[in-house]
Amino acid sequence: MTPDDPGYPHAARSAPTLAALDAHLVDCRACPRLVAWREHVAEVKRASFRDDDYWARPVPGFGDERAGILVVGLAPAAHGANRTGRMFTGDRSGDFLFAAMHRTGLANQPTSVSADDGLRLTGIRVTAPVRCAPPDNKPTPEERGRCGPYLAREVELLGATVRVAVVLGGFGWQALLSTLAEQGWDVPRPRPRFAHGAEVTLRRAPGAAGDDRGTAGDDPGASPHDGPGAVHDGGPGGPAQTLTLLGCFHVSQQNTFTGRLTPQMLDDVLLRARDLAGLGAPRLPRDRRP
Repeated sequence: MTPDDPGYPHAARSAPTLAALDAHLVDCRACPRLVAWREHVAEVKRASFRDDDYWARPVPGFGDERAGILVVGLAPAAHGANRTGRMFTGDRSGDFLFAAMHRTGLANQPTSVSADDGLRLTGIRVTAPVRCAPPDNKPTPEERGRCGPYLAREVELLGATVRVAVVLGGFGWQALLSTLAEQGWDVPRPRPRFAHGAEVTLRRAPGAAGDDRGTAGDDPGASPHDGPGAVHDGGPGGPAQTLTLLGCFHVSQQNTFTGRLTPQMLDDVLLRARDLAGLGAPRLPRDRRP
């Protein structure tokens, strides 16, 4: 099967590790409109980036491979991740997101400018339901569906450690709920609606997909970041049995410049995610406390 075949993403379901998933994903050309746009943007460029070599390929997830928290966005930005090759890197949205992660003890630095800038995430990983930059930041439902196997497999491979999903916006909320329903999680009907501050805990149905160890180590029943007293609901050798979704307005400039999403609002969501994931309170110097 060639990378431009519409069925190419489905082969990702057999990827044994996150690294194998990423290697498959970056070659994907299954959505003609997205391929044309990502490559057009890389050719014409923005004036401020005219000397940059654009990535112009699908963008893998980024962060801790044994994360307790998964952040689900929308899609790469044309001159952000489509340029740098790393999620939420090289644009204002990423600046806002990673500054909050730094304030809450989840990132080693507050900036994210390039794929080789030394940024490291601890206990958290960022991904998106659509992996190529879409025109006007608006992927179609068909493109979301075609890209779905990548998100599904990433969720499965992280299933041993992830306890919380922070979902940035309604598009990612619906995409993740669809993925979890297909994997056999008990998603309520009607489906929970997205809202900032929404909190929904799902349970894994008996026999549901996701019993994958992937890169998650010797005891996938427990997050490697769990604090004292955390509940390891997956049990020895199994995936977590609950997943809590936290809704958060997207970190787009439309939301952050208007004050619809403030730094404190995002900090509060990430701190709640830390608590639910068993990461404990961040130990921060006074000047970094949220």
